[in-house]
Amino acid sequence: MSKRNAQSRRRYNDELKAEAVQMLLDGHSAKSVASRLGLSGTNVLYRWKGKMLSESGPAATALEARVQELEKELRRVEQERDILKKALAIFSQKT
Repeated sequence: MSKRNAQSRRRYNDELKAEAVQMLLDGHSAKSVASRLGLSGTNVLYRWKGKMLSESGPAATALEARVQELEKELRRVEQERDILKKALAIFSQKT
């Protein structure tokens, strides 16, 4: 890295980092958080999130894993619901 790049790097305060990570944990997409906070990309968000979770200890990591598991199940259940709605609409049509 050249001296110029090192000097022109933006620095973010801990409050902004915590807010960004909280938005991610609340379910906002990384892309929307980055654009809302004026960040150049999403990689920095994931790095901040990983650092904060590792500093929080195993309880936070386990909680994050559980949240991801529940979000995956929610998507599956919503998909099943949508299929059932479509099936109901098809079977209830008058021929």
